[in-house]
Amino acid sequence: MNIVCCDLEGVFVPEIWINVSQATGVEKLKLTTRDIPDYDVLMRNRIALLKENNLKIQDIQDVIAHMEPLAGAREFLDWLRERAPVIVVSDTFEQFAGPLMKKLGWPTLFCNTLKIDGDGTISDYVLRRKDGKRRVVLALKDLNYRVAAFGDSYNDINMLKEADRGVLFRPPAGFADEFPQFPAAEEYDTLKTLLRDAGL
Repeated sequence: MNIVCCDLEGVFVPEIWINVSQATGVEKLKLTTRDIPDYDVLMRNRIALLKENNLKIQDIQDVIAHMEPLAGAREFLDWLRERAPVIVVSDTFEQFAGPLMKKLGWPTLFCNTLKIDGDGTISDYVLRRKDGKRRVVLALKDLNYRVAAFGDSYNDINMLKEADRGVLFRPPAGFADEFPQFPAAEEYDTLKTLLRDAGL
Protein backbone atom coordinates (compact mmCIF):
# COMPACT_ATOMS: atom_id res chain seq x y z
CA MET A 1 0.00 0.00 0.00
CA ASN A 2 1.27 3.46 -0.94
CA ILE A 3 1.47 6.48 1.34
CA VAL A 4 2.89 9.95 0.72
CA CYS A 5 4.95 12.18 3.04
CA CYS A 6 5.52 15.76 2.01
CA ASP A 7 6.82 19.07 3.23
CA LEU A 8 4.56 22.08 3.79
CA GLU A 9 6.36 25.40 3.34
CA GLY A 10 7.62 26.03 -0.17
CA VAL A 11 5.51 23.08 -1.36
CA PHE A 12 1.90 23.96 -0.47
CA VAL A 13 2.22 27.35 1.24
CA PRO A 14 4.74 30.20 1.15
CA GLU A 15 7.58 30.22 3.67
CA ILE A 16 6.10 31.53 6.93
CA TRP A 17 9.27 33.14 8.23
CA ILE A 18 9.89 34.98 4.96
CA ASN A 19 6.40 36.47 5.25
CA VAL A 20 7.04 37.40 8.89
CA SER A 21 10.30 39.07 7.84
CA GLN A 22 8.53 41.09 5.16
CA ALA A 23 5.72 42.13 7.50
CA THR A 24 7.98 43.13 10.40
CA GLY A 25 11.01 44.46 8.54
CA VAL A 26 13.34 42.12 10.45
CA GLU A 27 15.53 41.07 7.54
CA LYS A 28 17.27 38.11 9.16
CA LEU A 29 13.96 36.38 9.89
CA LYS A 30 13.73 35.54 6.19
CA LEU A 31 16.42 32.86 6.53
CA THR A 32 15.15 29.28 6.19
CA THR A 33 16.64 25.78 6.07
CA ARG A 34 17.60 26.60 2.50
CA ASP A 35 20.07 29.09 4.00
CA ILE A 36 20.95 27.44 7.35
CA PRO A 37 20.67 23.63 7.15
CA ASP A 38 21.15 23.16 10.93
CA TYR A 39 17.59 23.54 12.21
CA ASP A 40 18.57 24.12 15.84
CA VAL A 41 20.92 26.96 14.87
CA LEU A 42 18.20 28.43 12.67
CA MET A 43 15.53 28.32 15.39
CA ARG A 44 17.82 29.69 18.11
CA ASN A 45 18.57 32.63 15.81
CA ARG A 46 14.87 33.18 15.12
CA ILE A 47 13.90 33.13 18.79
CA ALA A 48 16.68 35.59 19.61
CA LEU A 49 15.56 37.92 16.82
CA LEU A 50 11.95 37.81 18.02
CA LYS A 51 13.04 38.78 21.52
CA GLU A 52 15.31 41.56 20.26
CA ASN A 53 12.45 43.04 18.26
CA ASN A 54 9.73 42.44 20.90
CA LEU A 55 7.73 40.24 18.54
CA LYS A 56 5.20 37.89 20.16
CA ILE A 57 3.30 34.83 19.00
CA GLN A 58 0.29 36.99 18.08
CA ASP A 59 2.44 39.06 15.70
CA ILE A 60 3.35 35.91 13.79
CA GLN A 61 -0.19 34.53 13.87
CA ASP A 62 -1.48 37.83 12.45
CA VAL A 63 0.85 37.42 9.46
CA ILE A 64 -0.15 33.77 8.94
CA ALA A 65 -3.85 34.66 9.03
CA HIS A 66 -3.38 36.61 5.79
CA MET A 67 -1.31 33.98 3.98
CA GLU A 68 -2.80 31.84 1.20
CA PRO A 69 -1.73 28.46 -0.22
CA LEU A 70 0.43 28.51 -3.33
CA ALA A 71 -1.47 28.62 -6.62
CA GLY A 72 -2.74 25.14 -7.44
CA ALA A 73 -1.70 23.65 -4.09
CA ARG A 74 -5.18 22.78 -2.80
CA GLU A 75 -6.17 21.20 -6.11
CA PHE A 76 -2.97 19.16 -6.26
CA LEU A 77 -3.40 18.00 -2.68
CA ASP A 78 -6.99 16.93 -3.40
CA TRP A 79 -5.75 14.99 -6.44
CA LEU A 80 -3.06 13.31 -4.37
CA ARG A 81 -5.39 12.31 -1.52
CA GLU A 82 -7.63 10.51 -4.00
CA ARG A 83 -4.70 8.21 -4.75
CA ALA A 84 -3.05 7.56 -1.39
CA PRO A 85 -3.05 8.67 2.25
CA VAL A 86 -1.01 11.86 2.64
CA ILE A 87 0.89 13.06 5.70
CA VAL A 88 2.31 16.59 5.69
CA VAL A 89 5.54 16.30 7.68
CA SER A 90 6.74 19.78 8.57
CA ASP A 91 9.14 21.60 10.84
CA THR A 92 6.50 24.26 11.43
CA PHE A 93 4.61 24.50 14.72
CA GLU A 94 1.14 23.70 16.00
CA GLN A 95 0.69 27.36 16.96
CA PHE A 96 1.29 28.42 13.33
CA ALA A 97 -0.40 25.76 11.26
CA GLY A 98 -4.16 25.98 11.90
CA PRO A 99 -5.21 28.69 9.42
CA LEU A 100 -3.08 27.17 6.65
CA MET A 101 -4.36 23.64 7.26
CA LYS A 102 -7.94 24.93 7.03
CA LYS A 103 -7.23 26.51 3.64
CA LEU A 104 -5.70 23.23 2.43
CA GLY A 105 -8.70 21.14 3.51
CA TRP A 106 -7.26 19.90 6.83
CA PRO A 107 -4.62 17.39 5.66
CA THR A 108 -2.96 15.26 8.33
CA LEU A 109 -0.03 17.23 9.77
CA PHE A 110 2.93 16.08 11.85
CA CYS A 111 4.80 19.09 13.19
CA ASN A 112 6.56 20.58 16.22
CA THR A 113 5.40 22.86 19.04
CA LEU A 114 6.52 26.10 20.66
CA LYS A 115 7.00 27.04 24.29
CA ILE A 116 5.25 30.35 24.85
CA ASP A 117 5.51 32.49 27.98
CA GLY A 118 2.49 34.14 29.60
CA ASP A 119 3.14 37.42 27.79
CA GLY A 120 3.21 35.72 24.37
CA THR A 121 7.00 35.57 24.07
CA ILE A 122 8.28 32.52 22.19
CA SER A 123 10.91 31.15 24.57
CA ASP A 124 11.77 27.77 23.03
CA TYR A 125 10.67 25.06 20.63
CA VAL A 126 10.10 21.34 21.07
CA LEU A 127 10.77 18.83 18.30
CA ARG A 128 8.54 15.78 17.79
CA ARG A 129 11.75 13.79 17.48
CA LYS A 130 15.21 14.64 16.25
CA ASP A 131 15.41 13.83 12.52
CA GLY A 132 11.62 13.54 12.69
CA LYS A 133 10.92 13.54 8.96
CA ARG A 134 13.14 10.53 8.38
CA ARG A 135 11.69 8.74 11.41
CA VAL A 136 8.16 9.13 10.06
CA VAL A 137 9.18 7.40 6.84
CA LEU A 138 10.95 4.63 8.77
CA ALA A 139 7.88 4.03 10.92
CA LEU A 140 5.60 3.84 7.89
CA LYS A 141 7.92 1.45 6.11
CA ASP A 142 7.95 -0.71 9.24
CA LEU A 143 4.15 -0.89 8.81
CA ASN A 144 4.72 -2.21 5.26
CA TYR A 145 3.81 1.01 3.47
CA ARG A 146 5.58 1.96 0.27
CA VAL A 147 6.50 5.60 0.83
CA ALA A 148 6.78 8.39 -1.72
CA ALA A 149 8.07 11.72 -0.41
CA PHE A 150 8.73 15.20 -1.72
CA GLY A 151 10.17 18.41 -0.34
CA ASP A 152 12.27 21.42 -1.24
CA SER A 153 15.09 21.90 1.25
CA TYR A 154 17.92 20.47 3.34
CA ASN A 155 15.60 19.45 6.17
CA ASP A 156 13.72 17.20 3.71
CA ILE A 157 16.72 15.28 2.37
CA ASN A 158 16.81 12.52 4.99
CA MET A 159 13.09 11.95 4.39
CA LEU A 160 13.65 11.69 0.65
CA LYS A 161 16.62 9.37 1.07
CA GLU A 162 14.64 7.00 3.28
CA ALA A 163 11.54 6.96 1.05
CA ASP A 164 11.04 4.42 -1.69
CA ARG A 165 10.66 7.37 -4.07
CA GLY A 166 11.98 10.84 -3.27
CA VAL A 167 11.30 13.95 -5.36
CA LEU A 168 12.52 17.54 -5.05
CA PHE A 169 9.82 20.15 -5.59
CA ARG A 170 10.85 23.69 -6.49
CA PRO A 171 14.30 23.41 -4.90
CA PRO A 172 16.54 26.50 -4.72
CA ALA A 173 19.04 27.15 -7.49
CA GLY A 174 21.80 24.56 -7.58
CA PHE A 175 20.09 22.32 -5.03
CA ALA A 176 19.07 19.65 -7.54
CA ASP A 177 22.68 19.46 -8.72
CA GLU A 178 23.76 18.77 -5.15
CA PHE A 179 21.32 15.87 -4.90
CA PRO A 180 21.16 14.40 -8.42
CA GLN A 181 19.66 11.12 -7.16
CA PHE A 182 16.28 12.84 -6.84
CA PRO A 183 14.20 13.94 -9.82
CA ALA A 184 13.06 17.55 -9.55
CA ALA A 185 9.78 19.22 -10.46
CA GLU A 186 8.96 22.90 -10.73
CA GLU A 187 5.22 22.52 -11.35
CA TYR A 188 2.48 20.39 -9.81
CA ASP A 189 1.74 18.73 -13.16
CA THR A 190 5.34 17.51 -13.38
CA LEU A 191 5.15 16.32 -9.79
CA LYS A 192 1.98 14.39 -10.67
CA THR A 193 3.84 12.65 -13.48
CA LEU A 194 6.75 11.71 -11.23
CA LEU A 195 4.39 10.36 -8.58
CA ARG A 196 2.44 8.39 -11.17
CA ASP A 197 5.75 6.89 -12.30
CA ALA A 198 6.27 5.87 -8.66
CA GLY A 199 3.02 3.91 -8.76
CA LEU A 200 0.43 6.40 -7.47
